Amino acid sequence: MQPYKKHESIAALMNRSNVDTDQIIPKQFLKRVERSGFGAHLFHDWRFNDDGSDNADFELNKPVFKGANILVTGDNFGCGSSREHAPWAIADYGFNTIISTSYADIFYNNCFKNGILPIVVSAEQLDKLMAEINANEGVKFVVDLENKQVTTPAGNGFTFDIDPFRQGNLLSGLDDIGLTLIHVDKITAYEQQHKQAYPWLWA
Repeated sequence: MQPYKKHESIAALMNRSNVDTDQIIPKQFLKRVERSGFGAHLFHDWRFNDDGSDNADFELNKPVFKGANILVTGDNFGCGSSREHAPWAIADYGFNTIISTSYADIFYNNCFKNGILPIVVSAEQLDKLMAEINANEGVKFVVDLENKQVTTPAGNGFTFDIDPFRQGNLLSGLDDIGLTLIHVDKITAYEQQHKQAYPWLWA
């Protein structure tokens, strides 16, 4: 997992509430066993027409939002089934930050495990951010995780709360495996002791 860095990025607006994980990554695309490749199917039923062409009416297909790392969206994002493929698809597409008023709990937790920062804002803050994007599509926001700040050209910036442990993991690029590997010396020492005490288990 890559460390989360302070960055300036286009903020893409998807003003939809209750976006569930089956819309984020439909079930027919859950056949891959690796985390990569899911971005091509992110929001598939909205992004594409029946013939596979881009749906020009879908918000994220707007050219001004191309290359955006920040997704600004409505309430209760990531509801539905608990599939971890949803944050995989979001990260693989290129988003590393989501701004919403609320998230489904499992989706929220899975974001941190996959290098995505899910920021929670008030309804008033979200309205201001959405209005700024609508008034200037392609506008760039700055996200500073270390100082827990988002700044915008129109002055609609804010500070946000985040659990210090999760903040540290994102800044260091540590997922569950990375956290385990911090203790690799202790794990190796335990295994060596275990082999000496119970050699028949390691035959």
